[in-house]
Formats: sequence, C-alpha cells, structure tokens
Amino acid sequence: MIDFDVLIIGASAAGLMCAIEAGKRGRKVLILDHADKAGKKIRISGGGKCNFSNYEVSADHYLSDNKHFCKSALSRYQYYDFLSLLANYNIPWHEREHGQLFCDRSANDIVQMLLSECNKYSVTLQLNATIKTIHHHLSINCFQAFSSAGDYQAQSLVVATGGLSVAKMGATDFGLRLAQQFSINVIATRPGLVPLMYNDKDRTRYQQLSGIALFAELSYGNQVFTENLLFTHKGISGPVVLQISSYWQAEQAQSIHIKLLPELDLYEWLIQQKAKQANLLVKNILAQKLTKRLVECFCFLHGIDKAIKHYHDNDLQKIADMFQHWHFWPDGTEGYRVAEVTVGGVDTNELSSKTMQAKNQSGLYFIGEVLDVTGHLGGYNFQWAWSSGYSAGQFV
Repeated sequence: MIDFDVLIIGASAAGLMCAIEAGKRGRKVLILDHADKAGKKIRISGGGKCNFSNYEVSADHYLSDNKHFCKSALSRYQYYDFLSLLANYNIPWHEREHGQLFCDRSANDIVQMLLSECNKYSVTLQLNATIKTIHHHLSINCFQAFSSAGDYQAQSLVVATGGLSVAKMGATDFGLRLAQQFSINVIATRPGLVPLMYNDKDRTRYQQLSGIALFAELSYGNQVFTENLLFTHKGISGPVVLQISSYWQAEQAQSIHIKLLPELDLYEWLIQQKAKQANLLVKNILAQKLTKRLVECFCFLHGIDKAIKHYHDNDLQKIADMFQHWHFWPDGTEGYRVAEVTVGGVDTNELSSKTMQAKNQSGLYFIGEVLDVTGHLGGYNFQWAWSSGYSAGQFV
C-alpha cells in the first residue's frame, strides 16, 4: 500500500487542476485514471481548439437543483485566472461570438500546460489504472484504493471522473456509484448539449431538410436561446438545439417552441408583400427570406400553393405561424453517445460549496462534471472544471 496525501480519481480538466493546486501546497498527490492519456475530453473539445472559458461566466449559465452552489467556486477562480496561466506558457488564444474563448493552435496546448504544471509540483500520474475497490479505513482515517496498477491510500480522496457523456472516450458512472457507496444522493442524470430526434411523423415530413442551417429562436419553459439550428436526417441540432436540449425532459411532455426568422415579424412582412407582389406565389415570396428547400417543404405539407393575393390576412397569420410558432415534439435525444455533457449528478446539497467536500464524509471531495452542475454551451463547463478543481485543491 503506497501512501499519498491526496488521491484524485480522474485525469480530467477538474482533476488536473485540483492536483496542481494541491501540489502547490506541498501535498503529495496521485492521479489515477483508467484511460491511456490524460485530459482526453480536453483534447477533442471545440473541434480540437478547446473552448476553455467564456467572458460572460455567471451562475445564470448553469443548471443545478441547487442553483447557488456554483457561485462560490466561480468567484474564486475566474476566466482571467486561467488566462494568466495561459500567458505563463505563451499559449495564444482568441475570442469568438458570445464571449467564447478558444486556443489559437490546439487543445493539446492546454493539456501539455496542465501536465507541465503537474510535473512542476511533483504530481504522480498513473494511467491505465482500473480501480477495483475504494473504501474508507476508519481506524487510520484514510481512503484506500485497490487498482490494476497498484494499491494506494491517502487522507483525501477527490472524485473527478466526469459524467456519462462521450462514452467512446471511456466515460463511466464510476463517480456516481462511488457517491452512492458513501451514502451521498445522486440527482437523476440525462444527456445534455445533445441533438434532438424526430418523432416518426416528423421524420417523414422533415428528413428531406437534412443539411439546412438557419438562425432560430428556441424556447422551452422560461428558457430562450437564439442561435443557429441545423436540420439532420435524425432530427435537429446546431448550437441553439444543444442549448435547449439540456432543459428538455421527455417526462414533462412539453413541446419546444421554434421561431424561424426571429428578427422579423413574418406576418407583418407578408401583409406588406401582399400589397407589393400580389401575383407572386407565397412560396416564392417566402423564399426571399428562407431557404427554398425549407419553404417548399412547409408549403407542400400545409397545402400553400397559390399567389399571395388569394390569401386573407388571417390565412397569412397561419402561414407565418407555420414558421414562427412551430411546436416541435422530440422523440428523445441522440443520447450520451454524442452528448457533450451530463445533466444531473452528485447532489450538491450534500457538499460544501467552498471546499467541495462531502458533508457526511470528511476527506471526500467531488469536482467537475460528476456534480449536478451543468453549464451552457460556450466554455462554461470547462470553467466549472477549473473553478471547482481549484477550490478543492485549496483544502485537500
């Protein structure tokens, strides 16, 4: 049994950050991970450029049953703290729309930076280590982990195993099972930031639209997002769909409201065109604002095949509603296979928001995506990883 001060399960963004901070304090740290590389999710994120944070980070950009939990960590380690770390390694970055921050070159720059920091503070990284069992040895007040790479014990155990998303990267429910082992509640999980699937009826209607992308406003409950929507052969995707998907729940039996051309009052515009272009077919008028293939599909489905002069104003309102009050009923999501994050996780009501330590088990910490804290698309989830990892690293 090899002794360490801190044992971190998961060489994730949060796990690596926690290891660095604990190492800075002179703690002897071991990271165990079953993967063959550290930071695998970092490496593939943002199309290989890693959307590592956002200028607009606030608690409003996170989902959780305990909405205030994330505030403490986010306030103690902010985007500019991470930018300062990048500057130390001369890693170039740039801002994109909506305050999103990306690497100029490659996500591997960030992985190598984190590994260099771990090395600087003598963190031990053990990959290809499958954990068999973990338990708390009460008499000596330490955690013991038995793995394929060896047996270890430490005063502090940090769970940074991530969620269930991107299963091809080796995601498992290990962290959730470990929480339950220590009698910590787990909020039911579901895929987040994930494409939505057509029901059978809509698949027949709209499959022909695959490949079309356009600006749209989607709303569900009191959540509203406006960004690009992409039609696929399975359903709808694109940034605006990924955002709303984290809130959509099948058991609530509610539709998602889709508004195409959100910047335009389509009804008023059609009234104006009726006065200007009375002899034109409605579909040709609509094609001035929307993709022709989409217009032809919608008009065919609703029997709109005449010149605009043949439609009364109330008919034009119904035509406008086809595009701006579309109630979309998903048949489900594409699941964890393609989901970017996991909604739900370890119940944050059972942890300290300052230290990330479990209230019922001294020395046990949970950080990152394994927690019931899920960010919007746009770098928010990585910022949560840095912030929660940093916070725990001050106390382990």
